[in-house]
Amino acid sequence: MYDICTIGHITLDKVVTPHSTKYMPGGTSFYFSKALRQFDLNYMLVTALAEEESHIVAGLREEQIEVFSQNSPYTVYFENIYSANQDYREQNVLHKAAPFTVEQMPSIEAKIFHLGPLLSDDISVDLLKSLASKGMVSLDIQGYLRYVENQKVYYTDWADKKEALPYVSILKANEFEMETVTGTSDVREGAQYLADMGVKEVIITLGSKGSLVYKDNHFFQIPAYKPASVVDATGCGDTYMAGYLSKKVSGADVQEAGEFGAAMATLKIQSSGPFSGNQEMVNEVLQFGECDREIIAQAIY
Repeated sequence: MYDICTIGHITLDKVVTPHSTKYMPGGTSFYFSKALRQFDLNYMLVTALAEEESHIVAGLREEQIEVFSQNSPYTVYFENIYSANQDYREQNVLHKAAPFTVEQMPSIEAKIFHLGPLLSDDISVDLLKSLASKGMVSLDIQGYLRYVENQKVYYTDWADKKEALPYVSILKANEFEMETVTGTSDVREGAQYLADMGVKEVIITLGSKGSLVYKDNHFFQIPAYKPASVVDATGCGDTYMAGYLSKKVSGADVQEAGEFGAAMATLKIQSSGPFSGNQEMVNEVLQFGECDREIIAQAIY
């Protein structure tokens, strides 16, 4: 029995910021897995990529991350272009990878299955339902809202949301994704809409303004901690969820889990690449980090 099992493609990423252009592995599953490597969890990653990128999986295994990797004709290739405001980005996709299906999944039991689809056909609804019969399903919804046309990434509502969302225990979306799937820009209305669709715990990330969690008819305000500098926001949402779920699986309440995830995201945004900190560094941010609860309160209300 694993504490957390993540399912999602590892990507090849080209990250363009005002400061630099860098090439690196990426994807929800990669950033999430790397963020947890310093924590005491029974963890597994299920991914798919082309044989020529097998060195990425080998590197994860060298860091004691357990990985099940299925073969794919291609590895997903993303281009992420950020302006000075790193809450937003432009994306292009040069290659797609083979999807995940019920038949190809290894026999795994986990307390939480965290799904990180990058594109709408990455993880079938049948697989989502199958995993929900084994443990809690946590979903980063972004991939189900994306489709690719002429290598450009576009967003549209999730056609299967009515069928799938009742099987999702924890859902994470940013403001834009929330509006795409709910039709409202009001954070509280959007969170309630998703809860009414069957989601038990709704997380709306608000970038530099923090996040909002809705559970059991109650809203939790999670602050954003001020980083020493802003270098690269790629993977911040994945890092937040790694912190959040690592705390939830150990029995923490929503507020504690949210603040822990926010502190991890603050550390991650200060450098390129995945989160490289540890528990002690996160605790320092929680103890001494600056946050403005008034800002997030204004954003939510």
